[in-house]
Amino acid sequence: MNTRLITSIFFIAIVFASCKKDDFGYLTQSHPDVPVTVDNVFGVYNGVPTVQTSLSGGGVITIKLSIPSSTGRTIKEITRVGIHTTPNGGYATVRTTTGLYNTAPIPGSGTSVTFTTSLTEFTGKTGIAVTTSGTATSFLSRYFYFLITLDNGQEVIPVPVRVYVNT
Repeated sequence: MNTRLITSIFFIAIVFASCKKDDFGYLTQSHPDVPVTVDNVFGVYNGVPTVQTSLSGGGVITIKLSIPSSTGRTIKEITRVGIHTTPNGGYATVRTTTGLYNTAPIPGSGTSVTFTTSLTEFTGKTGIAVTTSGTATSFLSRYFYFLITLDNGQEVIPVPVRVYVNT
């Protein structure tokens, strides 16, 4: 009896030890080889870096992205800008060539690059009117996704960036 129990436990342990962990897509975070940070971050909400703009200040949205100089790489350009309604669903949007927020490459400068748009342009491109009450729910309803091309041709898609709209 003890031999059967020990053999069964041993067999079960082998089966579980040989299992491979599957990635669950939207549940698995993306960590690029070359990390990208948001230099003008206002805060991080639910793991998403957030920048700020204001209606009274003209509604200019500026997102400053950079990579560490220790990587030995420089940013050639932001190749594409996409938008999506969720913080994990838009990674594929910047891999496509249609339905993008911005298709014109934005040249980098060394280890940084700046993306600039406005609330007026956002409304024009999405059809979503921007209103705010100056509360915690005053975020744009879309996340910005970036496809960044480095000087060696490597493409990096960092985590998305969200925009908080102040009054």
